[in-house]
Amino acid sequence: MSDSLYNAQGVVSRIDWQQYIYLVRNEALKLAVRLPTTVQLDDLLQVGYIGLLDTIKRYDASQGYTFTTFAIPRIKGAMLDELRSRDWLPRQTRKKIKDVTNAINELEQNLGVPPNDHQIAAHLHLSLDEYRKVLLDSNYGQICSFDEIQTKLGDNVDALIDSDTDNNPFSSLINDETRDIIVQQISKLPEKEKMVLTLYYQEELNLKEIGKVMGISESRISQLHSQAIKRIQSKIDL
Repeated sequence: MSDSLYNAQGVVSRIDWQQYIYLVRNEALKLAVRLPTTVQLDDLLQVGYIGLLDTIKRYDASQGYTFTTFAIPRIKGAMLDELRSRDWLPRQTRKKIKDVTNAINELEQNLGVPPNDHQIAAHLHLSLDEYRKVLLDSNYGQICSFDEIQTKLGDNVDALIDSDTDNNPFSSLINDETRDIIVQQISKLPEKEKMVLTLYYQEELNLKEIGKVMGISESRISQLHSQAIKRIQSKIDL
């Protein structure tokens, strides 16, 4: 494989693809911690390598972005496209996930505040344990949700809250109204859910590490993560 590739402008790129393999591995590992064991890390890596090579072809340094800033969302996007194409979540589970999102939206409209898990479970006529089981299932099924938001708006939670997106090459992919909704919904999240997203997406801790920081189980962290995503999804159609 040649280290020199033609970019979108027809100019030979001198970027050494081997120098950026670590970016592919980093993004694959972040996704892998939330995926079923049926999804192999090697599969994500292979797709990520293709995404890296495509990024090198498209990169234009004159736009003012570093290669790393330009590459990470595209590498992640290639992996998310692969996961989405597999459609491995059972139809019944998908229905339950949609029911949760709808319930959160309805309850918030009725209550005027974000509903807690007890209220959501009651609204769905589920026990608390049954509801939390749905959250665990959906945390696998909705792997793309928040990552897609990040791919569009920036590399971490700060990028979602910071309104200065002029230097974000992907800000044009989402309109101002949608961006405002996302920012508002994150700011309204219960503190525990907001902390989970911050530690996961900004500090890049895995679910087990977040559990240790917050003093609760890894499965509970997974549930909080999933519930936070559902709150955001209930207000936006991505």
